[in-house]
Amino acid sequence: MTRFVMRVPDLGEGSVSAEVIAWKVAAGDTVREDAPLVELSTDKAVVEVPSPVSGLVVAVSGKPGDTLAVGSELAVFEVEGALEGAGVPSAAPSARPASPAPPAPPAPSAPPAAVAAPAPATQDSLLPARVMASPATRRRASEIGLDLARVQGTGPGGRIVEADLERAQRGTPGITEIPVIGVRRVIAQRMSDSKRNAPHFAYVEEVDVTDLEALRVRLNTARKAAGGESLTYLPFIARALAAALAGFPQCNAHYDAARNVLLRHAAVHLGIATQTPDGLKVPVVRDVARRDLDDLTTEIRRVTEAARSGRARREELSGSTITLTSLGKLGGIVSTPILNAPEVAIIGINKAVERVVVHHGEIAICRIMNLSSSFDHRFVDGYDAAALIQALKARIETPQDIFGDLTT
Repeated sequence: MTRFVMRVPDLGEGSVSAEVIAWKVAAGDTVREDAPLVELSTDKAVVEVPSPVSGLVVAVSGKPGDTLAVGSELAVFEVEGALEGAGVPSAAPSARPASPAPPAPPAPSAPPAAVAAPAPATQDSLLPARVMASPATRRRASEIGLDLARVQGTGPGGRIVEADLERAQRGTPGITEIPVIGVRRVIAQRMSDSKRNAPHFAYVEEVDVTDLEALRVRLNTARKAAGGESLTYLPFIARALAAALAGFPQCNAHYDAARNVLLRHAAVHLGIATQTPDGLKVPVVRDVARRDLDDLTTEIRRVTEAARSGRARREELSGSTITLTSLGKLGGIVSTPILNAPEVAIIGINKAVERVVVHHGEIAICRIMNLSSSFDHRFVDGYDAAALIQALKARIETPQDIFGDLTT
C-alpha cells in the first residue's frame, strides 16, 4: 500500500486559500477516483472537488468553516501500488516496530485528605458566588444573552472560558447554532467591508411608471399570445440606466483601493442582485447598452436562474460596474442598499403601487415606484448622484424616448 497526500487545489482567479464547506467522505471511507470528495469555497463560488484516486481515506484536514491555504494538505489516502502526480507519498513505515517502553513504576498513594467540618453559615456565605470570567467572556455572554451565574466554569479555579459559553449556548432551549461559512461568510465579510470603508450617500426619488406599465402590459399581451414569457420592470430599467450613465461616467466605476485609483468603465456591465438558497449573489449582464429589450430580458433571466441553481460560472459572478437590486413584490417604500464593492453606485427598485397624485394640475391615479440609491460619497458628489437618478427618472417616465421602436 502507498500513501497519497492530496493538496488543496488552486481554484482559479488567483485564489490563495479555500474554505471547507462540507466533506462528502470521512476517515475510514473507501472512495473511487472522481467520486465527490469535498466542497470548497472561494470568494466567487462553491466548487465540488472529486477524489483524485481510488483508495482508503486515512485522514482529512479542516472542518466546515476552516480556511486552508492552496497547496496545504487536504486529504490522505492509502492506495494500491505506486502513484505519480500531484499526490505526495508519505514516508515508508519502519520494518520493525520499536520495542515498547517498560512500564513506569506506580506512584505512591497519597494519604486521604482530612475532611473539614462545614463552616457555620454567615451573611457573606449566603451571597451568590463571584463569577470568574475575563472581560471578553463577559462581553460575549452579554451579546448572546447568557447569564454567567448559570454557566459552569471549567477553567483554572472554576473560571468561565469560551468553550463553557459555547456548551451553555448549545444547551439553551430555542437557540440553534448555524455556522457562518461559505457564500454566507463571504457576503457578511463584503457587506461589513463595504459599509465600513465607503461613506454611503443615499438618495431616494419617486418615479411615475404609469406609461411604462401601459407599455409593459401591451407587450406582455402580445408575448403571451405568441407563447413568450412576461416582461418585468427590470429589463426596461436596465436599458434606461445604461442610457443615463452615458452622461455620468463617474457612477459607472470601480475604486481600486490597493492602488488608490478610480477606474471608469465605458461599457455598462450590470450586476443583478439575486436571492438564492446560498444567500445573495450578483450575476452580471454584460454590455447592457448594446442589447435590445428581448436580448436583455433573456440574458437577465439566464444569469439569475444560473445563480439560483448554483450553475453560474465564476466569470458570471464578477466584473459588474454598477448593480440593480430589487425586492420585487416585497420592495417596500424605501430601502438603503449597500454598495457592491468595488463599485461606487447601486440602484434599488421598490414596489410599484397606485396612488392618488396631482398630475398636470389635476387629481389622478398614477402608478408610482421609488428608486432607492446609494453612492460612494468619496467619488460621487451628491449633486451628480441626484442628477443621475433624475436622468433615469426622466427616461422611465417617458419610455417612448428610449423605447420608441416599441411604442409605435
